[in-house]
Amino acid sequence: MRSSISLGRIGGVPVGLNVSVLVIVVILVVGLAFGRFPIAFPGLPTAAYVLAALVSAVLFLASLLAHELAHAIVARRHGVEVTGITLWLLGGVAQLRGEPRSPAADLKIAGVGPLTSVVLGGFFALVTWGVSAVGGPALVSGMFGYLAVVNVLLAVFNLIPAAPLDGGRVLRAFLWARWGDRLRAAVAAARAGRVFGYTLIILGFLNLVSGLGFQGLWLALIGLFLVNAASAEEQQTQIDAALHGIKVAEVMSRQPITAQPDETVAGLIDRLVLRHHLSTYPLVDDDGRFAGLVTLGRIRAVDPARREATALREIACPPPDVPSARPDDLLTELLQRMSGSTDGRAVVLDDGRIVGLVTPSDISRTIQTVDLRAREPYRTPRGADLAPHPPGGPSAGDSRPGDPTSGGPSSGGPASSGTVRSTGRRDAA
Repeated sequence: MRSSISLGRIGGVPVGLNVSVLVIVVILVVGLAFGRFPIAFPGLPTAAYVLAALVSAVLFLASLLAHELAHAIVARRHGVEVTGITLWLLGGVAQLRGEPRSPAADLKIAGVGPLTSVVLGGFFALVTWGVSAVGGPALVSGMFGYLAVVNVLLAVFNLIPAAPLDGGRVLRAFLWARWGDRLRAAVAAARAGRVFGYTLIILGFLNLVSGLGFQGLWLALIGLFLVNAASAEEQQTQIDAALHGIKVAEVMSRQPITAQPDETVAGLIDRLVLRHHLSTYPLVDDDGRFAGLVTLGRIRAVDPARREATALREIACPPPDVPSARPDDLLTELLQRMSGSTDGRAVVLDDGRIVGLVTPSDISRTIQTVDLRAREPYRTPRGADLAPHPPGGPSAGDSRPGDPTSGGPSSGGPASSGTVRSTGRRDAA
């Protein structure tokens, strides 16, 4: 889930809004300003209801953000990288790279979100009592009362033991501790999530046919999201388990054809692109050290009239932004770094010199042939040995000389919260 509007950094974590979050804001404002508030507190000007609804929507989004920040802070304390938080149509996403290494850490990361929502619910309830005690406006008291109830519902919904909700993470941690097998626990939690998602879809359909309209549609939408997220999570967990123990050297394409940073785009096209049909071109300096990465997509983006005058260094992805690994690194660890990378490719370096590339086609080929490898057939990792990470990048890849198998060029209300680790952590509304 990508951010459309950046809100800066909080505690070093990038925070942003996806444009779809505006749908939630509109639903909240319309529902509160022209439904709940006028019914509960009649006789006030429409502007008062709209203002109270807008404040409620902003504080609700702030509550979602606090929920996600709690996940992020605890995750970082347990060594899990947090790349960003995005608020979107169905809630929030804390994008985590990696997984906790113990059931206790998993439990803490999952449980702190609902705990934060409960604390916020108590805080808003206290404010509600305070406003009433001093004789404040009933609409203001009702606004904070609404936020108290919504935050408690947010926590309760998230504690349902079904991935990708936080309760699914709690279930996974419990089963992981009991069975000593993280893969088995993760698959069980994901399947529970899929069952719960289908249940919501059925309930939503029944509500629709019974005339409840929007409420049924909302339940069905959340159910569909949970089914898809849980299915993706189960598949990703099994893929990462299958790749467990495979080294980067076993997957990488060796001896990639390189180019010089000062070479022009037109020169590269004439010398290599039209001859070898590659999609990835590492740049090396005069000392043979890695100096950037140029892809076919970056070459195509250059105006044909400027290709003669544009040096490759001007369009290359700089070395710090290119995921890298050593040949003896684990593939699953590299996939973690490749997740969300600009070009979906990684370089394999030995003492600063490039010795190989890992592209989407290399990863895809490895997944397709992993069961053919001469390995122990039941080598599923146990306990903290398994930390699922998303495979990186788009599905296009490279073709290389001597590599004929390569591909061509390259909730219960307006909000509730859950989690998906395949791209990060998602909270559903």
